[in-house]
Amino acid sequence: MKRVETVFLAGPDPWFPDPVEHRRRREALCVEAGFRAVTPDLGAGLDDERRTEVAARILYADALAALRGADALIANLTPWRGPHCDPATAFLAGFAAALGKPVFAYLNISDEDDADPCGRVGALCGAAPDAQGRWRDATDCEIEDFMLPETVMLWAEARRFFVIMTADPLHDLTGLQMSLEAMQIYAE
Repeated sequence: MKRVETVFLAGPDPWFPDPVEHRRRREALCVEAGFRAVTPDLGAGLDDERRTEVAARILYADALAALRGADALIANLTPWRGPHCDPATAFLAGFAAALGKPVFAYLNISDEDDADPCGRVGALCGAAPDAQGRWRDATDCEIEDFMLPETVMLWAEARRFFVIMTADPLHDLTGLQMSLEAMQIYAE
């Protein structure tokens, strides 16, 4: 097993209302756990004239280069602007898995019922069980339901997947701390 020294932190965190302070807190937790955080620039806060297709391609290439150079990934899979995690985070977690890097994940929720993705879809889009008990959304499409906090592909790839119930899903870093502790054990 390759020694884990650098950890790529994936998640919607760069888009939070206080990204600089939040990044500082996340990086400090990594250092405290004995790891160096890799937190790519995803373009949050850029002014409009700098938000171009060329800039987007550069940010994409830089993020993937940073991920390739990292030893592991921790994904913040907290539901983001919908019932599931940030799509870029899901992509990065899959990319890390394809590179053979260990993936750890956490999901913050404010209510125990939010641990169920069917409930999250239902609350946002409308959903109910059909006659066979399969959950379907308002368009009658089946909702993936394995009684897991996220989709099978994200849940199963994570070496450890923590669900944290908190009053502050955006800023609570308990899941990151737990992922770092699990990574310490993994790295031994």
